[in-house]
Amino acid sequence: MMIAVFAFKTPVFNFVLAPCNNDFFLYRGLSKLLIWMHLDPLPVFNLRLVNIEVASQFFVHLRVSAMIALVISAPIILFMLWSFVAPALYEKEKNAVKGAFGFASVLFYLGVAFGYCFIFPLTIRFLGSYQVSEIVPNTISLSSYISMFIALILIMGLVFEMPVLVKILNKLHLLPKSLLKKYRRHAFVGLLILAAVITPTGDLFTLSVVTFPLYFLYEFSIAICKYDSPPDEDLF
Repeated sequence: MMIAVFAFKTPVFNFVLAPCNNDFFLYRGLSKLLIWMHLDPLPVFNLRLVNIEVASQFFVHLRVSAMIALVISAPIILFMLWSFVAPALYEKEKNAVKGAFGFASVLFYLGVAFGYCFIFPLTIRFLGSYQVSEIVPNTISLSSYISMFIALILIMGLVFEMPVLVKILNKLHLLPKSLLKKYRRHAFVGLLILAAVITPTGDLFTLSVVTFPLYFLYEFSIAICKYDSPPDEDLF
């Protein structure tokens, strides 16, 4: 899969570098929203990337190809992982985990899409245009941009796996539904801190864009849980 992605360099990097350009759909949508609210549109944003190392562009191409191949191959990788783990599980454990891997793949893709469409563009726009002084222009290296791109996209994909983990623990009677309901406020604060770590931009808008979907995932986790007390018999 990595070899196949590597061969399509131009469309791949048009996709990866799209948030650098003011024509990115999120920026255009926010500008239209601001104009509709009779406010000034977003300032023009065109991030200029530079390469400062001889072999950097080639290795960036390899890293991006590997990351996209990993995302595309996620369902196959999860299925192979399940095939390896399943023989070692008890029957009740198998029933608890059954179907979780397919659900995990869907949530992983949703997380990756959310990271690409909202989290990364807002983060790179804020950090890429932030200046301590007008005499210090921003010159962003390609390697730095790609490192942040890969990190945020994959982190959001993993964070969106929260309902799967909660569902498995609940089916194993290790995480009662009542406990999740009881600590809603604590969970919100924890997710707020997690969102602040994921998006180091510091602005309230970006923090809200991350926090509320994460909290929605928490509420969704509660909704899909059924068990509220330990089973009468020993699990094993």
